[in-house]
Amino acid sequence: MNVDAILRAKGAGVETARPDWTVLQAVQKLAELGVGALVVSADGQRIAGIISERDVMRQIANGGHQTLEKTVDDVMIREVITCSRGDTVNDLMSVMTERRIRHLPVIEDGLLVGIVSIGDVVKRRIEETEFEAEALRQYIATG
Repeated sequence: MNVDAILRAKGAGVETARPDWTVLQAVQKLAELGVGALVVSADGQRIAGIISERDVMRQIANGGHQTLEKTVDDVMIREVITCSRGDTVNDLMSVMTERRIRHLPVIEDGLLVGIVSIGDVVKRRIEETEFEAEALRQYIATG
């Protein structure tokens, strides 16, 4: 299974935050959508950064509630790790584990086409494991 299959199953749409939003606006959008991260983009296509719940919590812990008044541009992670449609679930698991991240924007020809979360990866891996287990049961049953 690869990223393309994940995007086809979940939909390739991706919500973004604008760099000029306040952190509070981004947090409200995260809560509204029930997601853990937003790609930061001025035009919805080119990635400027990423902002996650965890990043915001660290910023608040260090800078207090005033952090919510800062712009997304002030607090976002600028060096965004991305993936492509052809990357496998195993590729994603390795990157997410090694880099300790939970969200990977998907890039095609330099433009944002989707985002994959650790939840998406776990769901697909469980589906693969269940499929393999059923195939083995069928094989054993037919002797």
